[in-house]
Amino acid sequence: MAGILSLRHNKVVVTVVGAGFAGVEAAWALAERGVPVRLVEMRPAQTTPAHVTGHFAELVCSNSLKSLLPTSPAGQLKAEMAALGSVVLTVAAEHRVPGGEALCVDRDAFGDAITHRLRSHPLIEVLEQEFGPDDIARALNQPNGIVILATGPLTTGPISEWLARVTGRTHLYFYDAVSPTIDAASLDRSIIFAESRYGKGEGDDYLNCPFERDSYDAFVAALVSAERVPIRAFEAGGRRDDTGEVLEEMFLEKIKYFAGCTPIEAIAEKGPRSLAFGNFKPVGLTDPRTGRRPWAALQLRPENKQKTLYSLVACQNRLRFGEQKRVFRMVPGLEKAEFVRYGVIHRNTYLEAPKVLTPQLELQEIPGLFVAGQLTGVEGYVESAAMGIFVGLAVFALLHDAELPAPPRETAYGSLLSHLQDTTPREFAPMNINWGLFPEPEAVPTGAKTDRGERKEAKISGAQAGLAHWRAGITFL
Repeated sequence: MAGILSLRHNKVVVTVVGAGFAGVEAAWALAERGVPVRLVEMRPAQTTPAHVTGHFAELVCSNSLKSLLPTSPAGQLKAEMAALGSVVLTVAAEHRVPGGEALCVDRDAFGDAITHRLRSHPLIEVLEQEFGPDDIARALNQPNGIVILATGPLTTGPISEWLARVTGRTHLYFYDAVSPTIDAASLDRSIIFAESRYGKGEGDDYLNCPFERDSYDAFVAALVSAERVPIRAFEAGGRRDDTGEVLEEMFLEKIKYFAGCTPIEAIAEKGPRSLAFGNFKPVGLTDPRTGRRPWAALQLRPENKQKTLYSLVACQNRLRFGEQKRVFRMVPGLEKAEFVRYGVIHRNTYLEAPKVLTPQLELQEIPGLFVAGQLTGVEGYVESAAMGIFVGLAVFALLHDAELPAPPRETAYGSLLSHLQDTTPREFAPMNINWGLFPEPEAVPTGAKTDRGERKEAKISGAQAGLAHWRAGITFL
């Protein structure tokens, strides 16, 4: 890194690969501050299985950019992005359509406007071509060579394979196969108990939701009959037969190869006791309410150091989100569970950020190569855009020997970046901004009887105060 700093006064052109939400924000943050940018985008000359236009920041799955409520996690993140100069939010406001409390946009008008704004910027040069590992190496070898990789969840094969080699294959995921995550404050601790199987580990390493036979049977019946999300063709090799059976078989084979997991509903279909003898095996556990081993037990594992979030162990699934909420709330102790992330199994390329990225989202092993967007391990359009802004500012600070203060932990930015740097042993998975990522306010006690509204108000107040302090400390905005 010292080499880059020593050359900072020479002419600099930063290469941004990918013109999705993260790439657009990173390029804009730099160009608006006088840094020339080379923005590389392979569409429309070469498209992906998910995109249909050549627009930058194309909205593929939804036209919603989440809640506008200032008292929501997404609303707070937007407030922080706006304070840092977000171009996505500026254009979104210009092309907003009715959507209740959500920021919804006219997809085509929004995409066309974003594309025009970037293409017409005097310091942004757009290259329409696929950018491969050799191109990245050449860009990094230039004086002041800096590359921002913002290629998203459908990163091309050559770059994916290259990232796997330079980071270690265990630190790059090709499929997002994770279990639901819930807010710890919504757990019923009168039912759920802390114990590791056979007393292994710390006493509170795992929490256990104990089933009796009737509750277990009812849960399994609901699980196997629940409605599932259909598999998209490109996730299973790009082709579909008439029945869909080959498609699903291909998809599950890929998941098995890359993630080493099977959807919980597929396990349950093998027999009524398959979960009790597998994922929910109760051996080595004693329910303190009964003094005996439960019929089965769903275990919860902490997802962060503060233990404000817990994941449902080995409960990756393909159920629709509403069905997940209904079915998993049948688990003893989860009757009022607040889900901050539902389980998913889908195509998604992302890095194990805590192991390979610095706090500035630079690859530890390759100085000058920064990563932005979903590739970092965040999820969602807004979160991806937020990481693009952050990386753009981090690169600007690096080139100008300036300081980008770390965002306070209580801000939405601080909460997301904390997730990306949290080395808690777990199966790292992408995360949206949510209440569980924010630190617990010291003045508000936690627990089942705590006023959740009071906790949320305290979190937002802390985030707003943190934003004001952070914004004041960034001298180059």
